[in-house]
Amino acid sequence: MNGTLVVIGEALIDFTPTEQGSALKDVCSFTKHCGGAPVNIAAAAAKLGAHSKVLTQVGLDPFGDFILETLFRCHVDITAVKRTGQYPTALAFVALDEKGNRDFTFYRNPCADLHFSAEDISPSMFQDCGILHFCSVDLVDSPMKQAHLKAIQLAKEHGAIISFDPNVRLPLWNSEEDCRNTILEFVPYADILKLSDDELFFLTGQKDIQQVSAIFPNAAIILLTCGEKGSYLITKESLLYQKPVPVKAIDTTGAGDAFAAAFLYQLLRDEISQAQLPLLSKDILQVYLRFSNAYAADSTTKYGAVHGMATKQEFHTFLQRFHISDAFISDS
Repeated sequence: MNGTLVVIGEALIDFTPTEQGSALKDVCSFTKHCGGAPVNIAAAAAKLGAHSKVLTQVGLDPFGDFILETLFRCHVDITAVKRTGQYPTALAFVALDEKGNRDFTFYRNPCADLHFSAEDISPSMFQDCGILHFCSVDLVDSPMKQAHLKAIQLAKEHGAIISFDPNVRLPLWNSEEDCRNTILEFVPYADILKLSDDELFFLTGQKDIQQVSAIFPNAAIILLTCGEKGSYLITKESLLYQKPVPVKAIDTTGAGDAFAAAFLYQLLRDEISQAQLPLLSKDILQVYLRFSNAYAADSTTKYGAVHGMATKQEFHTFLQRFHISDAFISDS
């Protein structure tokens, strides 16, 4: 497997409730989990066997210690993660309904990751970069937004695939318009665009999946996750669908990240370059979609984002339980 998955963006603590079906104000106790969408993706890809690296900043506090220790145990490269005593590590408190769907309240203004800057990034961080992945949470007006722009430029110079998951979190923005406009500003950089059905409607006002490729013409591949309705992979020539795996979801936190990580892992495993991305056959793409769909489903059966991401062996066991062929999880 050649190439590193480099992720940039937020690193935070998810406090998930110890019970389901209660509003956040009524939750009595929480469990601490490592979180933040880019971090989730780096951890999941590493658990599957990829080399992944995180570009972010955490506080000189116990929460920052916990994030770094968790990533280290997942074999994620944390050498580019900075520490600061000036700003705390960000926190998110989560409530879960009966189906495991989430409601967030964030404590991250100010926070450590937003103050990771362009000056903290060097070209050497991208020497072996196969894919750069980012989200929108840290694209608010901050030093971290400028760091994203520099990272994208350097990744492109090294021929890397650019992957973007908007991962919309409206409470973190001044307005819906600011959020939408900023995401649409960064969408043209993406070779791979990962959206949920709700995010597609938020960004475009469209629910017609047939129109997605025309709306985002720069993306070679668009991944669309629809929760219990399954998932889609869209290219300029094809629209592929994968039905959901019938699991009992207890926590959907990080499910979209699991999906994206599984897809990016397969590209690295198969040494797919940016130039090869638009040339992948429908058969190969359907296999990639199936893998990602199942991996995301597995993640919802456990609490916590990083904790819920399966290793290759754990995923093998999950597939056996649902009588799904796991021929596509080999490294060959």
